[in-house]
Amino acid sequence: MYHTGTMPNQSFPLSRFKVLDLTRARAGPTCVRQLVDWGAQAIKIEMPGGRSGDGMGGNRHGFDFQNLHRNKRSMTLNLRDPQGVAIFKKLARDVDIIVENYRPGVKERLGIDYKAMRQVNPRLIYGSISGFGQSGPYRDRPGVDQIAQGMGGLMSITGIPGQGPVRVGIPIADLCSGIFLAQGILVALIERESTGEGKWVHTSLLEAMLSMLDFQASRWLMSHEVPPQAGNNHPTGIPTGVFETKDGHTNIAASGEDLYARFCKAIERPDLLTDPRFATSKARSTNRDVIMEVLMPVTRQKSSAEWIKLLNEAGVPCGPIYKINESFADPQVQHLEMAQPVRSPVLGDLTILGHPVSHAEMRLPLRSPAPELGEANEEVLTSIGYTKEQIADLSKRGVI
Repeated sequence: MYHTGTMPNQSFPLSRFKVLDLTRARAGPTCVRQLVDWGAQAIKIEMPGGRSGDGMGGNRHGFDFQNLHRNKRSMTLNLRDPQGVAIFKKLARDVDIIVENYRPGVKERLGIDYKAMRQVNPRLIYGSISGFGQSGPYRDRPGVDQIAQGMGGLMSITGIPGQGPVRVGIPIADLCSGIFLAQGILVALIERESTGEGKWVHTSLLEAMLSMLDFQASRWLMSHEVPPQAGNNHPTGIPTGVFETKDGHTNIAASGEDLYARFCKAIERPDLLTDPRFATSKARSTNRDVIMEVLMPVTRQKSSAEWIKLLNEAGVPCGPIYKINESFADPQVQHLEMAQPVRSPVLGDLTILGHPVSHAEMRLPLRSPAPELGEANEEVLTSIGYTKEQIADLSKRGVI
């Protein structure tokens, strides 16, 4: 089992880095979550009164907000007020990273874009996510995950052939753009060690979605082949897909010559190795529907559990198709300890997703739940020289 016990904050890999988090919705918070899970110290900047625009339905204590904003502190600050901007710039003098996912023109109107912030702190790494990019004809369009899934081509290759476009069941453009930006920020931090200078790094939902097309994009770019929907079957590796069993369905991946040979031996159908319709990868691709029709009566003869045991012992990848509750009940998932405990002073004991990358043999523990609105106001402002009287005045005037 992984060790997930408590550890001092300074032991986390990124504990020396400070972040100002201007993000909302999902893509930007996903980026910051990568950083804070590895120990970065983040202050989430929110509008006074909770007008955060987070798109979480206003439920700060719901599963979505708690999942996205763990390991952060919260400060309220009205960036539409000149004094709010002045406080933000004062905070920025002593941080390493700013992350935002406004539409490109918004940060410029507020006076907190990279050009302005670089004057405050030349070592600053400034990370941005937008819908479609920081320049170009769609620069100022509002962008959300499903729009990017459609524009990026993903919906055209998802689903059963002929059923029309289908969205993926997770906000994949949001999540991947956040992860990609976190990678870019880490690269910029490494580069800063030699140059001493910060940098503006940015991506978009659309760029992330196109990148995630991977080999499907290369099919078009290199072969001018427009990939169609392939349903539950792998688009190019055959036979790989969902197979009916005696009691349900299972995934089997038997593409490639070695795996296909093992598969045919395991299911006691050596004739499928020499059948000219299926003897080569190219032939199986040409006859993809036919081979599935031949194999289904075979896989229906055993239960899913029987096939999973038999095929894995034969070295052929095979696994169950779970509902999410079944996924978290699986002994391997439990061993990996992806479901992590955290204690909330308001909600009590919670279980939320842990970070998926292990540090040596350790799953880094969650340090704190999502913060209460503005809980760090006094602490943060005091640290940059404001008195209690000044803080009270800022609150009275709606700056915090």
